[in-house]
Amino acid sequence: MAEKHIVAFGAVRTALAAMHPLSRYVLSLADKPRPKVCCIPTATGDSPADLVRYYGNFPPSICEPTHLELFDRTVKDIREFLLGQDVIFVLGGNTANMLAIWRVHGVDKALREAWEAGVVLCGGSAGSLVWFECGTTDSYDKNQLHPLRDGLGFLPYSHCPHYNAEDQRRPLYHRLIAEGFPAGYAVDDGAAVHFAGTEVREAVSGREGANAYRVELRDGKVVETSLNPRPIW
Repeated sequence: MAEKHIVAFGAVRTALAAMHPLSRYVLSLADKPRPKVCCIPTATGDSPADLVRYYGNFPPSICEPTHLELFDRTVKDIREFLLGQDVIFVLGGNTANMLAIWRVHGVDKALREAWEAGVVLCGGSAGSLVWFECGTTDSYDKNQLHPLRDGLGFLPYSHCPHYNAEDQRRPLYHRLIAEGFPAGYAVDDGAAVHFAGTEVREAVSGREGANAYRVELRDGKVVETSLNPRPIW
């Protein structure tokens, strides 16, 4: 049976034609000289600018990049297409809209099959939140965070991306944990948590100061514990 991998980034911010250390990390998990990498940009409405940035960050000299558009869909068999990849990279944006569109096109079911077949799933922001049961999101209001309760649930935890980057993230996440959200993982921009199956294999950091945490309720108090990410920059 293939080993299952998900790498949840807090967020990845790169300049054009500059591969982030976390992107190199996920390519290494494919363990192939030129892995096939598919970008799914649904969360930004298949933004052309984001696709240009993606192709600049994943050059054909080290991988075989492609992408899946759903607003102007050309891929007939999404299941076959996604199962043929080595790495699937989900871009950030509006998580709630992305989930709704994926469910219409059957992307959610195809991604589960790909994960179970050993394809490495990854992404930051919406592209990390989507793999969990629930978490914090700005999908409903760009100025106010809300809970998202209907993630794909591949990972049976809650999640908070952008943990160090947005003032509302930590207090809302702690409140939701206190009110009954399952224990989960909070990740700073520039850090990531690598799950093998549904268990944490390691946390990694692509820049100085980027951290990742286990957040849970203990004896009625919310406790966050650093995962001590391994630096890879």
